Amino acid sequence: MAEPGPAGSVRRCLARLGALRARPDGARRTELHLLFDQLISESCGPEPAAAPGPQDVCAVLVQACQLVPLDQEHLVSKVCQLIHHLLNRYQVMVDEQNLNFLLSYCISALRQCSSWTHVEILQALAALVYNNGPKCQKYLPDLLGQAGLLLQFSDPAQADVELRRAAVRSMANLCLSVPAQPYLDESYRSVCFQTFLSVLQSSKTSDVDDITFCLLLQSALKGVQSLLNGGKMKLMQTDQIGALLAVLKKCMFHGLPGLSIEVPTALYPAPLPQYDKRSPAKQEQPEPATSKHAGSRRKKCKGKQKKGEFGEEGREDSGDAGNESVLGSGLQKLHLEEVQKGPGAGAGSGALCPVQGWKGVSSSESEYSDTEGGIQSKVRSYQANVRQGALACFLSTIKSIEKRVLYGYWSAFVPDAPGIGSPQSVSLMTIALKDPSPKTRACALQVLSAFLEGSKQFLSVAEDANDHKRAFTPFSVTIASSVRELHRCLLLALVAESSSQTLTQIVKCLANLVSNAPYSRLKPGLLTRVWNQIKPYISHKDVNVRVSSLTLLGAIVSVQAPLPEVQLLLQQPSSSGLNSSGSATPRRLLPCEQWRKALPWAGEGAVGSPAGCAPAEPCWLLRLCVSTVVLPREDSCSDSDAAFPCVPSAYEPCPLRLEALQVLALLVKGYFPMAQSYFLELGEVACRCMEEMDPSIQLHGAKLLEELGTGVLQQHKPDSPTAPEQRVPVSVVVTFWTMVLNGPLPGTLQSSPHPTLQTSACDALSSILPEAFSLLQGDQQILCVTLLLGLNHSENPLVKAAAARALGVYILFPCLRQDVMFVADTANAILNSLHDKSPNVRAKAAWSLGNLTDTLIINMETMGQSFQEELSDLLLLKLLRSATEASKDRDKVKSNAVRALGNVLHFLQPCHVANPRFREAMEESLQALIATVGSEATMKERLLGPRKLSVPFPL
Repeated sequence: MAEPGPAGSVRRCLARLGALRARPDGARRTELHLLFDQLISESCGPEPAAAPGPQDVCAVLVQACQLVPLDQEHLVSKVCQLIHHLLNRYQVMVDEQNLNFLLSYCISALRQCSSWTHVEILQALAALVYNNGPKCQKYLPDLLGQAGLLLQFSDPAQADVELRRAAVRSMANLCLSVPAQPYLDESYRSVCFQTFLSVLQSSKTSDVDDITFCLLLQSALKGVQSLLNGGKMKLMQTDQIGALLAVLKKCMFHGLPGLSIEVPTALYPAPLPQYDKRSPAKQEQPEPATSKHAGSRRKKCKGKQKKGEFGEEGREDSGDAGNESVLGSGLQKLHLEEVQKGPGAGAGSGALCPVQGWKGVSSSESEYSDTEGGIQSKVRSYQANVRQGALACFLSTIKSIEKRVLYGYWSAFVPDAPGIGSPQSVSLMTIALKDPSPKTRACALQVLSAFLEGSKQFLSVAEDANDHKRAFTPFSVTIASSVRELHRCLLLALVAESSSQTLTQIVKCLANLVSNAPYSRLKPGLLTRVWNQIKPYISHKDVNVRVSSLTLLGAIVSVQAPLPEVQLLLQQPSSSGLNSSGSATPRRLLPCEQWRKALPWAGEGAVGSPAGCAPAEPCWLLRLCVSTVVLPREDSCSDSDAAFPCVPSAYEPCPLRLEALQVLALLVKGYFPMAQSYFLELGEVACRCMEEMDPSIQLHGAKLLEELGTGVLQQHKPDSPTAPEQRVPVSVVVTFWTMVLNGPLPGTLQSSPHPTLQTSACDALSSILPEAFSLLQGDQQILCVTLLLGLNHSENPLVKAAAARALGVYILFPCLRQDVMFVADTANAILNSLHDKSPNVRAKAAWSLGNLTDTLIINMETMGQSFQEELSDLLLLKLLRSATEASKDRDKVKSNAVRALGNVLHFLQPCHVANPRFREAMEESLQALIATVGSEATMKERLLGPRKLSVPFPL
């Protein structure tokens, strides 16, 4: 019985090819034509249920090539089409032996066959070398050498654009890197890069159709991206970088409706905006016409939209294709205050409608027939693919250039406020606001986000807090102007966007901008606009948008905290900046009473409030985050919930809860006085999270615990600016830690299979207030100490390092440092960690050793000789020798080891000095201190060395 499907068809074809060997040439040629036509037709049909095996496909292709001599060019063309279709359709990776035969066949065919067959041969070659570059090393001279075939066919003088495109595509496939395989030599990489660059720099001639030219550009862009993505090519030369960035900027705007720019052949690093040469026809559009279009656009938009929302198709059909930049005269009149009306403002409210669509590209658009319209739509689709390819290539370029070099081209890609009478320069934000394709807009925002990532040092020079009245504009003011324009444009994009994917990228981009901008040096108000604008998106139907909105709010509360502007925002009532409609009001904001009833510790009352005064309504952001974490969801899953297959529960999706916990931790860290009124409630939230099954929720619950403990520690420092009556009372801190120690924290430390979670729990346990620790019950104190001493023997270096550090904190507690047994146990545990193979463990242990020896000096001064006599001589000797050995370690260990050495030498009594064992160890320690002073040590160590040498020795 014949095997059905493509697999059976390929095997039947293989048998027929074998039988054809015995036939005469004439009959065989006819049979081959019929067989190849059948196979090509099947490979172009519907997707099969089961694909044929790679061995069968390779066997058919090899047999076919063996039966087709190179002088039968029609058959050569068909067999190359067959190679192209079968390999691409069934995603077959050709083994090395068959690859060698097929490549040799294709290269010979390119040399011997007529030019009309070359396109099909090159398509077959491209399919063969795809992801097989490392196996093609011996054919590279024939393809990419001095007179290589691919270089000849991709030459700019090549008249046949289809042939040139096929050659460039083959070259791009050769440049794909394969992990753990050899890559192209530098000479071949350079040849390919120059070829791709020349293609991208070329202009379309009148005899070339738009689609073919778009495909040619796409192939070149993929080739450049492959060279950069492999990590093998780093852009170092200025001319090379400038030429590549110039063609990328040109391709980023390829075919963008209503915009035509001429980019120079190379961009040069410059701090000031570069001149964008617009075509005169596009610049001289009269403003009244633009205003008229804008007015009619708003009317049309109102009529078509329903319930204040416009869908994906609406944005596609009404995408901005105006005759000026989207930041031109129409939108320049739209001030930021006019669009701060939530997502509804971008829809039915009329505050901002999608800008002019494809139908406004030309007055004769309606004259196209259906066929012409279909062709135009197809051309626009290919042009959008070019723009997306250019942006993807730009993203790879950003990763291949040092940031300090990249920011020299800041003004070429990031918007700046236009001067009086001058047009807005085109930038990545032009695409984000103007491109009709949501995918292209999202790509532009992703590139801008990568551009902004790590820009804190560059943007730190920005300053416009003071009015500069000078004859020139300082560079700091120029950068500040660019930062302000970025805020304005991104907020415009936020209210105009309808695609959830693109909306997510806008919010992420805003978060990156907020994380890097120096708001303390800028005029206040920027964060207020972002804050008010993002609030309604917390209740967006798409989970990704809600998660990114929380990320943005977390960036606001963490940037240069505490900022006065953010403090005012946090004190706003929860209704501020929100619409009254249910669609724009966050669903998770429950009334204050219900919110507090959800947590058992709410009955304890407010913490740290002025005497006799109840606290005001809790911070809107704090309420939102707590409600998101602990309360069950109120509605059914959104479409995007399926992307997060977390443990089934009635709670919000895991990414949303995790982000809410992170925002809570950042809020507590930066603005603890605002969070302290709900200190116990937040502790209960953290405990609830640590009781859950999801380790990521547990981890962030432990991090919140640590931030709460650290906030109290900062408040109770002797030099704290917080007045004593405004601090969290010690009795409340005791209640807090009693709740935590009776909760899930001990179990997490003892038996969690996740080292990262144990590490965070250990850090949380080390953030306890010393005064509160002394008031805990005795069994709870013993529990804490026992847990830390046990974790110090963990096999995981992260856990061991955290335990060693926590012991270094506990050794300074007044109620523990006078306990000789605890000091001895801690010393032995620290000495054990000091000899660990992990540098991080040794560094933490050295810090704890320094604290331990500080404790010895304090006890010597407060308790006198009695403590010195109780401490074991053997332990002292081990401390001295271990500190001496650690002083020869790396810098992070050495500095604290030197501190410990001085303390131990100071602690020794005359009886120790007289002991020969101690005398030998002391000599070694003194030599170590002298070596530290004379070595190329860090400044900290060189300062500590003389100081410790000057300590008084017992004689």
